[in-house]
Amino acid sequence: MSFSQRVFWISFTGATSIYLVMVFWTMPTISLAAGGLAPFDMRPFGYSPQEARGFLSALSAEGRDFYITVQQRLDLVYPALLGIMLIVGFQSLFPRRLSMVFSFVALIMVSADYLENYMVATMLHIGADGVEDSLVTIASFWTRCKSVAATVAFVGLVVGAVMQMRRRWA
Repeated sequence: MSFSQRVFWISFTGATSIYLVMVFWTMPTISLAAGGLAPFDMRPFGYSPQEARGFLSALSAEGRDFYITVQQRLDLVYPALLGIMLIVGFQSLFPRRLSMVFSFVALIMVSADYLENYMVATMLHIGADGVEDSLVTIASFWTRCKSVAATVAFVGLVVGAVMQMRRRWA
């Protein structure tokens, strides 16, 4: 196994493990602490100022602390591992030019995820009564950017993998 293959599988395993922890533990815990409302990270189409305030109002103090500590700490590592996995995958699946395009999309996704995390942390610290519409609008923008870039990146990875399998079997 080559070095790049090892990097791909290590980052894939790390990102997948963290994703599963978030999907099956942290996100349900946060949602439960907010009366069943979806956390900001789980709203791919974004959220309005009213929706953000509703979530922040419904979120218990313990849920807020859990979001800020456990979830946000996992989300410090997850985007980086995911980005590494995608970029290494693109390099092995596509010619250089196309690999660079998809890698740029992956970097947009990672950057948007970190900006979203920063904005979410800011909203969690400010709370429902102090959060301004402009902050929510910016946070929601980064959430949507992350979602769009992730969709393009994952579709690219799947298409590249299918194309490679077809070449091997042909």
